[in-house]
Amino acid sequence: MKSRFDVIVVGAGPAGSTAAYTLAKKGFDVLVVERGRSPGSKTLYGGRVYAKPLKEIYPEFEKKAPIERWVKKERMTFMAEGGSLTLEYSSKTSTSFTAYLSKLSEWMASQAEEAGAVIVTDVRVDSFLKEDGRITGVRAGQDEVRAGVVIDAEGVNRLLLERLGWVPKLEKSQVALGLKETYRLGSEKIEERLGLGKKEGMAWFMIGSATGNIPGGAFLYTYQNTVALGIVVFLHKAVEHAQQHIFEYLEELRLSPPFSNLLKDGVLVEYGAHLTPELGLKLKPPRLYGDGFLIVGDAAGLLLNLGYTVRGVDFAAYSGYLAAQAIEKAGGDYSARSLSIYEDMLEESFIMRELRRHVRVSKLMENERFFTTYPELAFALAHRLFEFEETSPTFLEAFRETTKGRVSKLRLLLDMLEVARGP
Repeated sequence: MKSRFDVIVVGAGPAGSTAAYTLAKKGFDVLVVERGRSPGSKTLYGGRVYAKPLKEIYPEFEKKAPIERWVKKERMTFMAEGGSLTLEYSSKTSTSFTAYLSKLSEWMASQAEEAGAVIVTDVRVDSFLKEDGRITGVRAGQDEVRAGVVIDAEGVNRLLLERLGWVPKLEKSQVALGLKETYRLGSEKIEERLGLGKKEGMAWFMIGSATGNIPGGAFLYTYQNTVALGIVVFLHKAVEHAQQHIFEYLEELRLSPPFSNLLKDGVLVEYGAHLTPELGLKLKPPRLYGDGFLIVGDAAGLLLNLGYTVRGVDFAAYSGYLAAQAIEKAGGDYSARSLSIYEDMLEESFIMRELRRHVRVSKLMENERFFTTYPELAFALAHRLFEFEETSPTFLEAFRETTKGRVSKLRLLLDMLEVARGP
C-alpha cells in the first residue's frame, strides 16, 4: 500500500464510511483504516435509524440498503415492581427503519469502496502524525501513512484525540453502558406476537424497574427474523446504585412479562456491550477541526437521546457527509482556519439545530424521579383505575391516592413543567 493519500479516515462506521464515500465520488484519493476485522464489526446499536438524511446522501437508499423493517408501531412502557403501563402509537407511514448496524456499516463501506476508496481492516491506529503543529497522517505500529487531511471517526472511545490532548479522558458521567441481546424468532412469530404486518417494525422503550430503577432505559427492536432486547444505563449512576451485575438486570427484563412470552422459543444469536455518548453537546469537543483534521460522529458527541427515541446513526453519517463537503470547499488548504467551515456547516444543519433545541434533555435525564418515582406512579394510577372491586374511583381520586406520600403536588408540577418547556 502506498504511503500517502489525499484523505485518511480513521474508523469505518457510518460517519467514516459516509465521509469516504462522498470524498471518493468527488475524486479524492481516500484511505479508511478500521480496527475491526470488517467494517461494522465493532459497532453496536439498538437498531433504529431515521432515513431522510441517508436518502439525501445515497442514491436509491431505500432500494439498496440492508433495511430490515420500517417502524410502524411505537411503545413506551413505565415499569414498576407490580406491573407496567404501556402507551402505544401506530401509523401507516414511517420515517425510520430497523437495521443491523454491522450490516448497514458494511454496506456503507462497500459504497465507499465502489466509489474508489481504499479500506483496510484489522488495523489499529495508535496515534496521529504531527509536524509543525499540524496533523499530517497516522501511525499504526511501525507503519506511517500521510495525507493532506485526516478525519477522526473513531467513535466514543476517543483515544486518539485524548493522546493528541484535544479532549480530556471520558468521565463516567458523560457516557452510558448499553447491553443488547438478539434472539431469532422468525418473521411469522414476530408479526403474530406483536401485531405487525409484513416488513412492519416496532420500536419499544421502557423505563423504571426495567433497569432496576437506575437512570437509563430499556429497548426492544424488531428485525426481519430477530428481535433485539437491551438496556442502557448511565454509567456513573450504575456505579452508584447497581446492586448486581448490569447483565442481571437485562436477564431479569427478559424473564419478566411480557418479554418472556414474546421471546419464547427464541434462539440467542448475538450479545454485546458498548459505551455510548449521552450528554450530546456536553461531550462535544471545543472545536471539531484543527490544522489538518476534522472530527465526526460519536467522537464529536453527535447523539441525541430524547428518552423515547434515540438519534445517532443519521447524525453520524450526515456529519461525515458535511466533513467531506468542507474538505472539498477547503480547496487543498487544510489549515484550521480553512477547515472551520465544517463547523459552520454543522451549525446550519439539522444536527446542531436538534441538539440545541433539546439541550435541556440531559438535565431531565439527571432527574432520578423520572426513573424511579414516576414509573411507579404511572403503574399505581393505572392499577387504581382499572382494578377495583365495587367502587370505581374518579381519575382525580385515583391521582390523589397514588401521589399521596410519594411526591408533593408542587414537585410533580415543577417536573412536568420542566418536561413541557423543552429548550
